[in-house]
Amino acid sequence: MRKFFSNRRLVILVLILIACFGLMAGSVSMRNRRNTPPLIQQFGNDIVGFVDGIVAIPVNAVQSGFSSVGQLMNTYSENRELKQQVTELAQTKVRDQTLAKENKELKQELKLNKSLTDYNTITASVMMRTPSSWQKQLVINKGQTNGIKKNMPVMSGSGLIGRISEVNKTNSKVELLSNTGESANRFAVTIDGTNGRTVNGIITGYDASTDELIMGQVSSKAKLKKGTKVMTSGMGGVTPKGLYVGRVTRVGKDDYGLAQKVYIKPAADMNDVNIVTVAEPA
Repeated sequence: MRKFFSNRRLVILVLILIACFGLMAGSVSMRNRRNTPPLIQQFGNDIVGFVDGIVAIPVNAVQSGFSSVGQLMNTYSENRELKQQVTELAQTKVRDQTLAKENKELKQELKLNKSLTDYNTITASVMMRTPSSWQKQLVINKGQTNGIKKNMPVMSGSGLIGRISEVNKTNSKVELLSNTGESANRFAVTIDGTNGRTVNGIITGYDASTDELIMGQVSSKAKLKKGTKVMTSGMGGVTPKGLYVGRVTRVGKDDYGLAQKVYIKPAADMNDVNIVTVAEPA
């Protein structure tokens, strides 16, 4: 009896295996014959696809967020590096321009010094020039210890800009040609007029809008040509004779229409003085 049941179980197991293989074979056969899977399989596939879609949304969002943060950090880092490079380039450009300007000014001063063969020269740099006294005076970094003395003429570029008005141990004040103050010590100048006639006068004013010196108290009515050189006359015994001041730009009348006024373009840029040459007759 026990053997019978044992054989029966074996038969049932064999039948189940045959049924399973048959179902599998039939499923494969049906899948090969049909373009679409069975209804149950379609339902299962739809469920799986729906679940995958739901899970993929937050996963993709997180991945996109990490990617955006990474790109933002890279952009910030690159932007900071580019700003640093721009700043360094700007500083380099300013430094190069400053050095080029100083080199040009030094060459002009060297050329000027070579032309002052009858003078002992001292080259100095401008230390200070305040806005309130911009057209009146400036301070240079050479003084008594360097041989600077009061009333020495001061040149810049290719012409006279003023004279030493005050001397200290290590620095000096320069009274400029453009100083129109009542206490200013006027500069005596001379111009060669037509027919060999000489026109003398003094610097009485400065027109900042046109950067022109004004020569007043003209001693002669001789005609003057535009572009004629203006030199120091040496009258008064303060400033030596023959120092180049500038060139005539135009001739006009004073406010009363009586006296003649001569407008002079300075040889040096009165608004941009950085290096000067102090001259002393040898």
